[in-house]
Amino acid sequence: MLGTGNCHDHAMLETVFKTIKSEPVWRTSWQARFAAECAIARYIGGFYNPIRRHSALLYQSPINFEATCKSETLARN
Repeated sequence: MLGTGNCHDHAMLETVFKTIKSEPVWRTSWQARFAAECAIARYIGGFYNPIRRHSALLYQSPINFEATCKSETLARN
C-alpha cells in the first residue's frame, strides 16, 4: 500500500539517512550520544543543507544557486 504520493512514503527521509550513513560521520564512534548528535547536527547544518550539490538546483549548492539567482535578478533590474 505504500508508494509515491502516499503520506507513509519515507523515500526522501531514507535518502537523507543513506547519505549520512555513507559519509565519514557514520564511520566515527563516539563515547557519548550527545557527541554523536552534535556531530550529525554539524554535518547537516554545515554541509548537507548549504554546501552539498542538489540535482534539483542544476547540481549547484543552495548557496551558489541563491547567489546566481540574486545576481541574475539584479542584472535584469
